[in-house]
Amino acid sequence: MGNCSNHHLGIPPAKGPHAVGCTDFMMDHTSKGSFFRLYYPCHEAEKAEKPDWIPCREYFNGLADFMKINRSLSERIFNYLFGSFKIPAHLDAPFKSNEKCPVVIFSHGLGAFRTLYSAICAELASQGFVVASVEHRYYLPPGASSSCLEKAVPPPLPKQCVNMSLSFSPRTGLNLREHASTVFLLSQVKQRADECILALDRLTEINSGIAVQNVLQTQFDWTTLENSMDLCRTAVIGHSFGGATVIESLCKEVKFKCGVALDAWMAPLDDETFPRVKQPIFFINSEKFQWAGNISRMKKLESAVIQRKMITIRGTVHQSFPDFTFLTGDWIGKLMKLKGEIDPELALDLCNKATLAFLQRHLGLEKNFNQWDPLIDGQDDNLIQGTNVTVIQSSI
Repeated sequence: MGNCSNHHLGIPPAKGPHAVGCTDFMMDHTSKGSFFRLYYPCHEAEKAEKPDWIPCREYFNGLADFMKINRSLSERIFNYLFGSFKIPAHLDAPFKSNEKCPVVIFSHGLGAFRTLYSAICAELASQGFVVASVEHRYYLPPGASSSCLEKAVPPPLPKQCVNMSLSFSPRTGLNLREHASTVFLLSQVKQRADECILALDRLTEINSGIAVQNVLQTQFDWTTLENSMDLCRTAVIGHSFGGATVIESLCKEVKFKCGVALDAWMAPLDDETFPRVKQPIFFINSEKFQWAGNISRMKKLESAVIQRKMITIRGTVHQSFPDFTFLTGDWIGKLMKLKGEIDPELALDLCNKATLAFLQRHLGLEKNFNQWDPLIDGQDDNLIQGTNVTVIQSSI
């Protein structure tokens, strides 16, 4: 299918009725701090600049380590391929909303960082949500091997990269199979869930008018968010390791009313977690990533009384959810497995619409997202209801 090659490379603009603003928030530089990018409905500004997609050069090094390629060579390649791209949002633009906004906390995948899912986050903001895309810190539990630590922690980022400790930076150099030790994954997913809950706590304080310190010198006026968020309507969304983080977050925090797990990688979750999750969950999978063992773990969350849904988007790969899929031409994209056979804009559009319909249903929103309800059940030529993976049913 050559239908992607004609597309102008770049992250597609959001389709909702609101202009989108974004800003960064960092509570402090300690291990208890919170760091996230906030997307929100905004006033359109005449000359609002758009933020860089890659916040600073050190992130290229993190990606290189994650992909196990030479840093100096890869920095040049990544800079050439991705260095000029901007996020489709207005930096620090004034917040604007006529009604209280429902809230989404977004969790990125392993080796990723807070800016890489801007197409999803900006779309949600354009539809009236406030979205906090969390930057997860890398953490190694006591007793884990130091060789793992050396591979996994990039050097501290300089001050201008808003990173004066090891806390925040692309958590990279982790080979899924190599370091998939149970103790490591369990502690990491619990830490990630805590970071999602902490971001929600910060937004709750901001919403109640408590003065919060943002150590980043942004132009955004945080007081304008006072009493602007509907914290009875909050959801958590994530991709890959972030999908597992969604399940763990729902288990740990009942304020999250539902979750959407994009191509979730289920290995980090403890079996004891599954029966304790009481909220609705929507699994949106790619066609090429999933395997029987992973799907059977998702199926442990099936319930007769709580809505648990699953769809698969035809022609997609694991990297059809982050922004990379929009930023490479056809052959490089397919070579690097950043693109599937489907037009990436069509794939993400289906993902976003199905997500919005699910959020309306389970957050009780009075919007028109229910026009996309059929997508939740896989009713589209490009969707499969459930999974394309054959799972042998165990005799329960």
